Amino acid sequence: MKKVKILIVISFLILAGCETNFDNENSPTEDQVLSTPNGLTGLIVGIQSQYTLGGASGLYTSVTASGLSTGELRVLNAGNADIAQISNGGTNIAPSNAVITNLWTNTVLMRNNAEKLIAGSESISEPEFSKGVRVFGLFYRALAISVTAQFWESLPVETGTAQSFVSRAEALSQASSNVDEALSLLGGAGLPATITAKTGTNINMNNSLRALSARINIMLGNYDKALSMATSVDLSSKSVFLFNAVSQNPIFRSSLTTNNVYDVNADFGLIGSLAPNPSDERIPFYLTANAANGKGFFKSDSESIPVYLPGEMLLIKAEALAKTNQLTLAVDELNKVLTKTAAQDAFGLGANLPAYTGPMTQDAILTEIYRNRAIELYMTGMKLEDSRRFNRPGPNDANKERTRNFYPYPNSERDSNPNTPPDPAI
Repeated sequence: MKKVKILIVISFLILAGCETNFDNENSPTEDQVLSTPNGLTGLIVGIQSQYTLGGASGLYTSVTASGLSTGELRVLNAGNADIAQISNGGTNIAPSNAVITNLWTNTVLMRNNAEKLIAGSESISEPEFSKGVRVFGLFYRALAISVTAQFWESLPVETGTAQSFVSRAEALSQASSNVDEALSLLGGAGLPATITAKTGTNINMNNSLRALSARINIMLGNYDKALSMATSVDLSSKSVFLFNAVSQNPIFRSSLTTNNVYDVNADFGLIGSLAPNPSDERIPFYLTANAANGKGFFKSDSESIPVYLPGEMLLIKAEALAKTNQLTLAVDELNKVLTKTAAQDAFGLGANLPAYTGPMTQDAILTEIYRNRAIELYMTGMKLEDSRRFNRPGPNDANKERTRNFYPYPNSERDSNPNTPPDPAI
């Protein structure tokens, strides 16, 4: 990331939260800046920085909130009241909770800025550059909506004051349409070099869009589309969020290496019949600490974090097939995850276990798919969504596996938007 671009975009993000009139004719307005190629590519870099950097980022807060609500993570210092609230769950989570407030604020602002990219793309006369900017905007808008929808029952999907809320299903349908448009614009080609020369090539946009579509559509229960999209992803391709000594991996820097916030739970937080096979090689990958207490994709300040994992695509295929009663085919995909070795995975993540030998029933196969999602996709921020979708025991059930279903709406939203719905009971 180029520091000058980040500084340019930081000013945009500040402007997003207030109204400012520029009377100095030598100072460009935001609209003027966002009608230029440099301004738009700067915003692309800035959106990624906004989403990934720091303890208030959407990436950090989604991993933290989901992990604490589902037992993936354990609180090390109960004096950190906000994370303790989420771990305890139930009615303990206050609408003023900093983690959920930051998660909401970051993802909604990310969507707003993505919409500026989409609008700004129309100001660019060079067709390929304009198309590339629009693709980035559609991708980040869909990503922002999909993350927000994993934690709240409803959400706004338009920019402005007193926005209306729509159901998470409607929001996810919009996100899916955004991805469809972006893929149609790309037409199977890559992003133009005129853009990637400034934004980087760390994200393979074609594969990332297909992976995001598969993720969104499995959440929606659109099994045929989820299966088709997951199948179309090149599993040898890698897309990552990049970090370095200055722009640091947020999970490592803000939590794991401090030994004072939260840490991993033994066996991924899975107990009883869900407990992992002790021979599973994903246990040392995710749960064994290095000298700095880093683990998994959070071993250092400069460790990259995947945008999606190959195993996620295989497990989406398995789930879609199982839920449409194609059980033999579902097990075939599940076995690709179970038997995969580190050498066979683009990120070096492999279970190296025997193939599935359990009952050939839908319930048993789906339970095994869920177990492997909990392990393969550990600390990706998706387990709360998975727990609900697989009908695992909820906060009011015996042997609960999550402490909330959805989160209360932050005070920051309720105080400024009269359309904010009532909070869910739990």
